Order: sequence, then C-alpha cells, then structure tokens
Amino acid sequence: MGRPFGIPVYVSWTWFLVAGFITMMFGPQMRQMLPQLDEFAAYGVAFLFAVLLYVSVLLHELAHSVLAKAYGLPVRRITLYLLGGVSEIEKEPPTPGKEFMVAAAGPMLSLGLAGLGLLADVFLINGGGILEVLTWQLWFANLIVGVFNLLPGLPLDGGRMLRAGVWKVAGSPGSGTVVAAWGGRVLAVLLIAFPLVTALTSEREFDPVDLLWPMVLASFIWMGATQSLRVAKIKERIPQVNARTLARRAIPVTAETPLSEALRQAAEARAGALVVVDHEGKPLAIVSEAAVQATPEHRRPWVNVASLAKTLEPTMILNADLAGEALIEAMRDAPGSEYLLVERTGEVYGVLATSDVNRVFIGV
Repeated sequence: MGRPFGIPVYVSWTWFLVAGFITMMFGPQMRQMLPQLDEFAAYGVAFLFAVLLYVSVLLHELAHSVLAKAYGLPVRRITLYLLGGVSEIEKEPPTPGKEFMVAAAGPMLSLGLAGLGLLADVFLINGGGILEVLTWQLWFANLIVGVFNLLPGLPLDGGRMLRAGVWKVAGSPGSGTVVAAWGGRVLAVLLIAFPLVTALTSEREFDPVDLLWPMVLASFIWMGATQSLRVAKIKERIPQVNARTLARRAIPVTAETPLSEALRQAAEARAGALVVVDHEGKPLAIVSEAAVQATPEHRRPWVNVASLAKTLEPTMILNADLAGEALIEAMRDAPGSEYLLVERTGEVYGVLATSDVNRVFIGV
C-alpha cells in the first residue's frame, strides 16, 4: 500500500473480512446516531470508520517500526490483518531498555490519539454530525486498543514490556520471554473466563455468541504466547550450534569420479561428505546428499559426482570457527542444504549439513 518512512505496508485479505464485519455491526448504530442519513449512507459511514480505525492501527505499528529503525533494527514490513497489525522487526533490541521503548511506542501513540480525539470531541467539534460521531468512535476505539495492548502478556506490547522488565532484573532475555509468555496464557484464560463467569452469575440469559470475540482474541494470545515459549526454547539451544562440532569430514573427488567409487572412498575414510575439486585441489562444488540418496545403487557406477553437485557460491563457504547466533545468521543469509567449512587459512575443514543443524532443535 506504500512505504512510509521506507517501510513497506501490506494489507492482508483478512482485513476485508473485518472491515465487512465492522461495517455490518456499526451500520445500524450509525443509523441511530445519524438519523438524517439513509441506510446506504449509514453503512458507508460505518465502512469509513473501519478504514480510519485501521489507519490508527497503521500509525500504532509505525510507532514501533520507526523507533526500531532509529535504534538500527531492520524492519521488513508492516502487515494489517484480521486482528490488527504486526511489525516484522528482523532483530531483537540489544538491551531491555530499547526493548521496552520499542514495545511501549505503539500503545503510547494509540493513547495519544485517544487523548487528542477526546479533546477535539469536547472542545472543537459540536453539534453532532458525521464528523463528531466518527471522532467519538475513533478516540474510544484507540483508547481500547492502547489499554488492551498494555496487558502484560505476550504477544501483546505489554507482554514485551514485561519481558524487558524481567530481562533487566534477571539479566536474561530468555527468562523474560518465559514469564511474559505465561502471562499471555493467563490473559487468554481470563479473556474467556471473565465473560463466561459474568454471564453465568447474572440474571441475563447466557448467549454463546457473546463468547465469540473473546474466544478469537484468547486464541490469538494463546497461540502467540505458545510460539514465544517455543522460540525461547530454540534460543536456549542456539549456543550448542557449533560449526566445528557439527561438521562432517569431507573427502575431495574430481568431477568425473563415478558416484559408486566416491562413496567407496568416503566409506573407507569414514567421511560423511564429498567435495568436488579441480585437478589442483581447489573446491568447486559440494555433492548433494539428497541427490545421492535419490540415485539408485545400480546407477551409481554410471553417474559421475559432478552431475549431483551444487556449485559453490561465495555465500556457501563459511568460516569453521562460526558458532551460535553468528552461524545461524550466516546460514539464514544464504539458505542451502550444505556449506563448505574452511579455516582462516583457506584450508577445507569439512562440510556442514543443514539437516545436522536442524537436529539440534528436534523436540523443541
């Protein structure tokens, strides 16, 4: 939809669902509040409210993203969807203070919009009409968005602020994530329990439809919190990712070597990878393990290794000393199934298979 502050903004198809829902829900209300309008115009005002509400959500997300960019954190995009918006910030803030500020920026902007709308409603806009009705609806909606996002549980902004606080006290971002994620799960349960208990203890007849929206929000929060816990467990294992430890011993073979002979040499040398080299020993390609496994045994004497190899791009050659976040980042920048590991001197150390790295995270 555009690139404000250089940040691409996308609108998911699910936005049209919620825009239609808001239009249908608020159309009759607009008709009551603006009796001078016919039915078609009232629903048109309701649709305008849906659009302006999502403009407010966009401003909320821009507050997160612009501050993140100011801290040097890359922002991939902003997406508006069914339940609001999401800013895809590619890296986490390096300190709890910056984490807190980036998280707080959105709710503070929403509450600021609510305050400005309230002042305009009270002191500037009088006499009713479409402008006053929309102003009232928007400042109240922004108040709800701001307060709701301050609730202390992931994936809400308040959960990120709680995470930053625990991170500051405990000195561990992982501990902050766990506490804030469990806060999100508690919020999800309360979102369903509160209206359910209220309905059952009141004299009004219980209507299951009243639980529809709380259940949608609770599901969103529960899934987000669960995903945060999973990410925290993954990050606990990242220090175990070490290129040297996970590397497979590799043997050099020339391009015309039959696959069966290359595999025989590898078995003899107890190696787990094949590197295609030129006649001077310079690495040219890595034989794909998947391609080898897909080649029937009776054909292996007639297939040379070059036909099953992936040419080495500069990004597929990694330093053997890489470990932890640095190694994951290098692999993320150049996705592949195998990487050539070299010493600082340029000597080949071995081959790192992505499948071996993934195995570290199995069961998370």
